Amino acid sequence: MTTPNWYDLLDVEPTATSDEIRAAWRGAVADLDPTDRRFRVYNRAAEVLLDDDRRAAYDAELGALAADEPPAEETPRPEPVEGSAAASGPRTWWAVPGWLLTAVAGLTAMAVAFVLVLLTRPSSASVEDDTQAAQSAAERAVVPLLSYDAHHLDQSQAQATPYLTDNERQQYDKLFAVIRQNAPRTGTVVHAKYLASGIVRSGTDRVDVLVFVNQMTTNKQHPKTPVDYKNQVTVTMAKVGDQWLVDGLNTDTNHP
Repeated sequence: MTTPNWYDLLDVEPTATSDEIRAAWRGAVADLDPTDRRFRVYNRAAEVLLDDDRRAAYDAELGALAADEPPAEETPRPEPVEGSAAASGPRTWWAVPGWLLTAVAGLTAMAVAFVLVLLTRPSSASVEDDTQAAQSAAERAVVPLLSYDAHHLDQSQAQATPYLTDNERQQYDKLFAVIRQNAPRTGTVVHAKYLASGIVRSGTDRVDVLVFVNQMTTNKQHPKTPVDYKNQVTVTMAKVGDQWLVDGLNTDTNHP
């Protein structure tokens, strides 16, 4: 019996593209509470299968497991009858073909090269540490990035920009220029509240983090009763020196 694997968990084929895997993962966690154990398991599957290097290593592991499965039982060969040619004939010793020796040598060289690649790759502990650091940085950054106060726009922008890479800061400044044009007229105040997060894609220099956020919004139309906007934000974190900074935001807003 075949042991279920990450592909089985997400109900995708081993040949599935990254977009197909990401769509399957999003569908699997869409109705789950972030504290649900299954949420973490689905995140783990996506974390492995959406990372090209880790997926290749995982596929190799699955191939090795399949190769170790015991072969089907063979039908016993009948014993030769005494006096027959098979019983009395000379035993023939076959020489190993040269092409087989060449193939074995090639496979050995490939195995050695693969081991050398594994030795030069970052350890799983290093990747895990970097991933956790990026996740923590994303959780801290998402609140100031998704909050602003029409009455204190300079302060709102100043609180958000330290969390951004140079490239993402340019995009944020363009967005905030639009906010500056409209927020004073509408009196909009947005308070973001972090809820939970999970890893979409991990690595040593770039990590994608899915963050769940509520944005409580008041304006002149709703001055006392805030409107609650529920967001799922995919935050792309990039390692710049010793810091993890936001290098991209993809927001999926659910209106109340």
